[in-house]
Amino acid sequence: MTGDRPPARHIVVMGVSGVGKTTVAHAISELSGLRFAEADDFHTEENVARMRAGIPLDDADRWPWLRDLASWMAARHAEGVSTVLACSALKRSYRDVLRQGPPDVEFVHLDGASELIRDRLTRRTGHYMSAGLLDSQQAILEPLGPDESGIVLSAEPPPDELAMAVMTRLGLPSAPPSIGPAGDAPG
Repeated sequence: MTGDRPPARHIVVMGVSGVGKTTVAHAISELSGLRFAEADDFHTEENVARMRAGIPLDDADRWPWLRDLASWMAARHAEGVSTVLACSALKRSYRDVLRQGPPDVEFVHLDGASELIRDRLTRRTGHYMSAGLLDSQQAILEPLGPDESGIVLSAEPPPDELAMAVMTRLGLPSAPPSIGPAGDAPG
């Protein structure tokens, strides 16, 4: 019965590469039960190859990707499923595309000093986004506008603290405890 279920919510954890979007969004998912997705997984092979080569994406590269993300959230909304998405969402126009998916999208902008982020990027392994692309991301970053639904948090605290801050600030309920080896909830 959907009448007993709260309305689906959609949260995008945003910011430049290296601020901890994926780690924090995943932690929010674990705490709240919101379905997690990593926006990087939606990139085409061509986009990944460009970024791996240190070539920043341009808007033409991003529009189809952003539309796919909005469609994914809209499809989950139609199922009554709440989501948390780790996505750079650097420009207002990008966030506008994401807002074309489900009826409401809330943003959590993780922000931090360039030195902190660059250090994280240089220590990160197994990711195609190099520290060399940080400057291009910071150059196009547009902070949340006063009319955009969301919050800004410093990326400095540990991810678990950031996830708890998001839960509190956005009033997200905790997920019911899971049971069984697959984490199936009772019911």
